[in-house]
Amino acid sequence: MNTSSQLNPSLAPQEIILAEPRGFCAGVDRAIEIVERALEKFGSPIYVRHEIVHNTHVVADLKSRGAVFIESLDDVPADSTLVFSAHGVPKSVEAEAARRGFRVFDATCPLVTKVHVEVAKLHKEGYEFIMIGHKGHPEVEGTMGQLASGIHLVEDVDDVERLRPLQTEKLAVVTQTTLSVDDAKEISSAIEAKFPNIRSPKQQDICYATQNRQDAVKMLSSKVDVVVVVGSPTSSNSNRLRDVAANLGALSYMVDDASELKEDWFIGKAKVGLTAGASAPDVLVQEVIARLREFGAVSVRKLDGIQETLKFPLPKGLKLD
Repeated sequence: MNTSSQLNPSLAPQEIILAEPRGFCAGVDRAIEIVERALEKFGSPIYVRHEIVHNTHVVADLKSRGAVFIESLDDVPADSTLVFSAHGVPKSVEAEAARRGFRVFDATCPLVTKVHVEVAKLHKEGYEFIMIGHKGHPEVEGTMGQLASGIHLVEDVDDVERLRPLQTEKLAVVTQTTLSVDDAKEISSAIEAKFPNIRSPKQQDICYATQNRQDAVKMLSSKVDVVVVVGSPTSSNSNRLRDVAANLGALSYMVDDASELKEDWFIGKAKVGLTAGASAPDVLVQEVIARLREFGAVSVRKLDGIQETLKFPLPKGLKLD
């Protein structure tokens, strides 16, 4: 295939610059390991409610090894092993799984569980909640499903204006963990302006991995001509990485894998920034690097950034013999 960059090497990308950190976070590592260990210990099939994490390739790999992804517990046979995804589930799903007697392993990210615990604690004290998040996202459904009522979802500043809670004396705000830090800050400011006495979390709900990856993209965007984010369309945190780069004026694309790269994106773009969402495995990043080398890139370097060492423990009952 003849392309402009092959005819004129000066138009090909020269350098790939990697954001740091990028890719898997501790919650994703833990969730995938829970499914893998369940398969090893109990054999296939292992049923998983919703995609364990939002990555097409991770889900396909686990399917090939015997994981069955379902949305309704009606699709889980009696006496089965069931895993809840990293996004968390409503209380009604937990109760139904217990009633049906499934062997359950909860892969909910501990940072999402922290939000659930905060909601339960403050609910007992009489609080209503405003949740900043994306309607229909499984994490939002899981957090809002911790209570029968009393959680109001806002997706943007306009939603805040329309908000009419039953009372304003005891209001608390919680946040989907994978939002854009900047977008959440804007919505939080609007909430605080309308409800000055609202209670905020002691530590922000947006998780460390989301924050770190967005900070790294901010640093990356100013140093490159184009930014590529590796992540699946359903991945909230991956979409936010692309948004962060775009909001800083960087030309930015998101791809599920290397096959989606288009050579003309990089013609005349000497420096290509590359990152990956928290649910995207490093093998996909390496394949993108290999493809960019085919387009003409000659060097790869990594920006300095935070080194993440956090590791979450696995649930009891998954120790391998």
